[in-house]
Amino acid sequence: MINTLFADIILPLAVRGRFTYMIPSDIPHTIRPGVRVTVPFGGRNLYSGIVCKIHDIPPDFKNVKSILNVLDSIPVINETQLKLWLWISEYYLCTEGEVMKAALPSEECLNNYKPRFETFIELARDFSDNELNEILDKLKKAPKQQDVLSSLIRLTGYTSGSEKNPVSKLLLLKDSGASVGIIEALTGKGILSSKSLSVTRLTESESYKDPVKELSPAQAVAYHSIKKQLIEKDIVLLHGVTSSGKTEIYIHLIDEQLKKGKQVLYMLPEIALTTQIILRLKKHFGAVTGVYHSRFSDPEKVEIWKRVADEDPLNGYRLILGVRSSLFLPFSSLGLIIVDEEHDGSYKQHDPAPRYHARDSAIMLAALHNAKTILGSASPSIESYNNTINGKYGLTELNERFGLIKLPDIIIANTREAYRKKQMVSHFTPELLHAIDDALGKEEQIILFQNRRGFSPYIECPECGWIPVCFQCAVNMTYHKGIGKLVCHYCGHTSDMPTKCESCHSTGMVTRGFGTEKIEDEIKIVFPDARVARMDQDTTRNKNSFNKIIRSFEERRIDILIGTQMISKGLDFENLTVVGVLNADNLLNYPDFRAHERSFQLMEQVSGRAGRRQKQGKVVIQTSDPANKIVRMVLRHDYVSMFRMQVDERMTFNYPPFCRMVRISIKHKEKALLNYYSDFLGHELKEIFGKRVLGPESPVISQVQLWYIKTILIKIEREKPPAKAKQLIIKAIERLEKEKGASSLRIAIDVDPY
Repeated sequence: MINTLFADIILPLAVRGRFTYMIPSDIPHTIRPGVRVTVPFGGRNLYSGIVCKIHDIPPDFKNVKSILNVLDSIPVINETQLKLWLWISEYYLCTEGEVMKAALPSEECLNNYKPRFETFIELARDFSDNELNEILDKLKKAPKQQDVLSSLIRLTGYTSGSEKNPVSKLLLLKDSGASVGIIEALTGKGILSSKSLSVTRLTESESYKDPVKELSPAQAVAYHSIKKQLIEKDIVLLHGVTSSGKTEIYIHLIDEQLKKGKQVLYMLPEIALTTQIILRLKKHFGAVTGVYHSRFSDPEKVEIWKRVADEDPLNGYRLILGVRSSLFLPFSSLGLIIVDEEHDGSYKQHDPAPRYHARDSAIMLAALHNAKTILGSASPSIESYNNTINGKYGLTELNERFGLIKLPDIIIANTREAYRKKQMVSHFTPELLHAIDDALGKEEQIILFQNRRGFSPYIECPECGWIPVCFQCAVNMTYHKGIGKLVCHYCGHTSDMPTKCESCHSTGMVTRGFGTEKIEDEIKIVFPDARVARMDQDTTRNKNSFNKIIRSFEERRIDILIGTQMISKGLDFENLTVVGVLNADNLLNYPDFRAHERSFQLMEQVSGRAGRRQKQGKVVIQTSDPANKIVRMVLRHDYVSMFRMQVDERMTFNYPPFCRMVRISIKHKEKALLNYYSDFLGHELKEIFGKRVLGPESPVISQVQLWYIKTILIKIEREKPPAKAKQLIIKAIERLEKEKGASSLRIAIDVDPY
């Protein structure tokens, strides 16, 4: 008698738990953990899910539904990926289905992935050199045909007895300047033939590989320190000042792992940063190097997925450079994970779930593979640096720039005084204008950093103070001059620029504040001969827009580059000597316990772009509060003092790293009902956690897309087991969900909010 088998399946739904289905006897034997299957769910809905376990234990409910069919002959995800999914769902209080949706490439593309084919042209047979010369001689009367044949011989390097390699039809047409008809004529004469070959959708690197460079004495000391600490520790933090050459140390560590037959994941927080570093990595490691981020098309993502899973050393990717989603790739033999700029907030996924932190998840992924993790930063997160103090992580410090170039000279420009003395030109202090003018005179380059995009953060009626607010969100509309519209940066709603005030009907609305678009406009007026470009979300929506802007700046076709925080870190420009931080106050005064840490990190990182090669750079930080402690620490590049100050404050007020935090956001379209339900949950949680619960209260942005919002913050002691506390939180939420009408609520849980 054959026992009935069942499968526990993950479905891409925000519903807690796995779902058990019966495996019909006619289902092929290929069903196993990691393959996708189609199953019925609910009424007439069909879903494809991932099999995570096969067993013979019937579920404790009747009418068990059956799997309809198996979609894969081999697993699309491996056992280690399933373990990572489970850990993320348990730690970040989301469902495995939500992790599945974030982790897998497009479902449709995985079902229907087809390789790309391209037409190639080759010699119809093996010709001797004499035969080819005779043919070329006869084709003198048909010079276009002669050009095509000559191009093919040159492109393939064909000589008598050598392999007759095919060449892309498109390349041959471009090289010879001929038409398709010319190739067809040569094919008809039996000289050429065509065939269809599978080609990659991805940009392939050159086959040659440069040797790994020799490290400087300081780099070599850091490299050996990391290697020594990795014997006893699984995680080492490399705290190296900007331009100290951390990437070269990473390259040596990568080389060592690849020679062992291991895979390496090199993580960066921003897509923009992959542009420069992927060129460096491919230069050393060639075609085994791949890159993965959200700007790839679905077919490209699937091809990368397959090449990471491919264990063939000639065809598979062994080194992946990626942003946070690269964690979910099907690594089989991971030996090392590098998390560069580990402090960066972009590693944290905010919406939708899973709201995971890629740095912390990378550490877990490395542990699942018995691999090591290197965290790197010029201004580490408070949590990571604190883990080196308490011995959890190893620490290696690199305190000098490569080539002994000095750290940039930082000038603090007092905007309050400059406005009082009427010395400001638009939004630029005399100190910044002088620095820009001096750099342009020497044909050097400048970066201006303003962490707001758009032309103006808001517009205002000068008579009564009325400000246009998004009708869906409790937030001011931002004016974008390029499109002549007001835009909500929370929901994307746009509206026309009002011609008069909706409150007092007066005309003459004025713009207030400034974003990157306004800086671009005004710097062109002040320096009309300068070549100016802007890099923010509005100018980098297309897949290759990062590359184009960065390449133009590298090739010195841009004098002044204006941008948001995507230009603040990791980029390396030889001729960049001046950096301007236009509004440090905007960073320092944000209402968040991490505001000072983030301010220091952003200013330190953007300052580090200046003067990285031949000469010391100059940084001008504009602020109305030059005496601010954080500004003074940036002036001295004093990370340790910033760390000590923040640790003292957080210990006093019980913030991370001295506690764990869970933030619950409750949303409803009716304010009164939101108040009722949030008070209900707040009461339930306070019954369990007491004074460790803060709220419910309205956040800074209290309405988005017509949904009113309230938040509850829970602090959990470090010494208490977090799993138990999280189970109690889930049970409290489940009690709320059983309340009458609670199905109209939206509840989001954010563990370790960043």
